[in-house]
Amino acid sequence: MGSLWHGFADMGAVTDNGPFVITRGEGARIYDADGNEYLDSTAGLWFTNVGHGRTEIADAVARQLSTIAHFSNFGDHANDTLIELAERVAAMAPVPGSKVMFTSGGSDAVDSAFKLARRYWTEQGRPEKRIIVSRTKAYHGMHIGGTALAGIPLNREGYGPDFMTDTECIDWDDAKALLGLIERVGAENIAAFIAEPIIGAGGIYLPPDGYLREVREICRDHDVLFIVDEVVTGYGRIAHGHWFAAGRFDLAPDIITSAKGLTSGYVPMGAMIAAPHLAEPFFAGGTWWRHGYTYGGHFGAAAAALTNFDIIERENLLDEATRLEGDLASAFGPLADLDAVAEVRTGLGAVTAVQLADPSDAPAAVLRLRRLGVAARAAGAGALQISPAFVMSTEDVNELAARYAQALS
Repeated sequence: MGSLWHGFADMGAVTDNGPFVITRGEGARIYDADGNEYLDSTAGLWFTNVGHGRTEIADAVARQLSTIAHFSNFGDHANDTLIELAERVAAMAPVPGSKVMFTSGGSDAVDSAFKLARRYWTEQGRPEKRIIVSRTKAYHGMHIGGTALAGIPLNREGYGPDFMTDTECIDWDDAKALLGLIERVGAENIAAFIAEPIIGAGGIYLPPDGYLREVREICRDHDVLFIVDEVVTGYGRIAHGHWFAAGRFDLAPDIITSAKGLTSGYVPMGAMIAAPHLAEPFFAGGTWWRHGYTYGGHFGAAAAALTNFDIIERENLLDEATRLEGDLASAFGPLADLDAVAEVRTGLGAVTAVQLADPSDAPAAVLRLRRLGVAARAAGAGALQISPAFVMSTEDVNELAARYAQALS
């Protein structure tokens, strides 16, 4: 029995079968310890947007680490690489003048957003605005706040009922449910509403037409902060010329949470992006926000992020993500005709889900795909996640779909 404790795993099964040891990656492919090749259908865990094996990013991190690896960005400490990254992310943000706080990852960014929402209302003299509203099927990381607001019941089991007080959860696809909650508990008590543009780990569910703009208007009309969780969708996965889904849907959110594609997963890093009015009380002087992380804004991670953005821009990978939207719909759409498939959810960015008719077959389907040379993953209630790197070619998408069809036939 090995010493490594895997996340989200039945460790008894891992111990019995042994781990799937991945030794290297190149583009949209990974390789195991025996040299076997696999098409990576998920870009790692949604994050390897520029593909595996980018030595340019590794070299940039090495240069930064050899100069100074990290110090701190508490107080007035900074670093030129980190300052440059903050300006670059702020320029990508859909709300001009946004401020950027860097974290160690997506869960940190989400909890930071919750804390900022409550603290902002306190600064406005309205401390009673504390309730954070989330949705069924939602995933917002695995810290205390994110777990408390998860719309995936299994992720909350066994920890007791009171992770975080003053939370509410509404149906994921009904904007009127948000309006009903506001009428029931009072807008004067609600700090913020958080939503993923595409529900990710909860099963890859695309938003109903007009849903995101409707909830945005409800929040604006009732003085409720709107947090868009773009840990999965940020930095080009929804594309059509936009770095963020919030830009594609013209949402002008109060806060964006992000991670994954920020560095394409080469080094852990997250970011919380706050609209100017959220930051103003803390930038005006005399007010501290006593919050931050030791490795938030790590200098080496900042170097990785800058080089990641250079690659995306130089190789026009936002356009490639847009191409993948059509490729995935064309290649995977026909799988809906298979008896084993209940539905294929596709048509919004470089994201697709193959929903199995029998959700309990998902773990076995992932193993069948592995035997066919595909690294796959199940999400939600029996959905197979497809979220490839932006560098995956049309030919590889077609081959990927063919192997899925074979595994599910």
